[in-house]
Amino acid sequence: MGIVLARIDNRLIHGQVLEAWIPFTHANCIVVANDELAGPSLRRAMMESSVPRSIKVIIAGVDEACRRLDELKPAASKVLVLFATSEDALRAFRRGLVFKELNLGNMHEGQGKYQLSCTIHLDEADVKNLLQLESAGVEIVSRCVPADRGQHWRKLIRSMPE
Repeated sequence: MGIVLARIDNRLIHGQVLEAWIPFTHANCIVVANDELAGPSLRRAMMESSVPRSIKVIIAGVDEACRRLDELKPAASKVLVLFATSEDALRAFRRGLVFKELNLGNMHEGQGKYQLSCTIHLDEADVKNLLQLESAGVEIVSRCVPADRGQHWRKLIRSMPE
């Protein structure tokens, strides 16, 4: 099992992932690690049905996703891991899911969130979670699509109020 991309994108599986990131990374497996999507739902069914049959899809809660990723070893899968939130990414990392780089793709606005780019909105909890991942050695960059130049997340948070 090899993680070719770990990304926070609260849209999870959508056109940008399927049309841009899958061809760029040559991923043959998508893992969505999110507790809200773990159970049966229309959203989950729509995501699963949108993925070509040649690509394996695992949608599970964070803990279950980590366990199932362990089971993929030593298969030669190229895995694209999607998290909805920084909390999910940190929890998976602490659970033993090791990724060297974390891509911030899309983090929607919300109460208490501060807009740092057209697609990235963070609050204090996000910053705290990302700082913990960074201190554990994870490089964090913001990059919407493969053609974009990645921007280190610390450049984004410079404009956040203290």
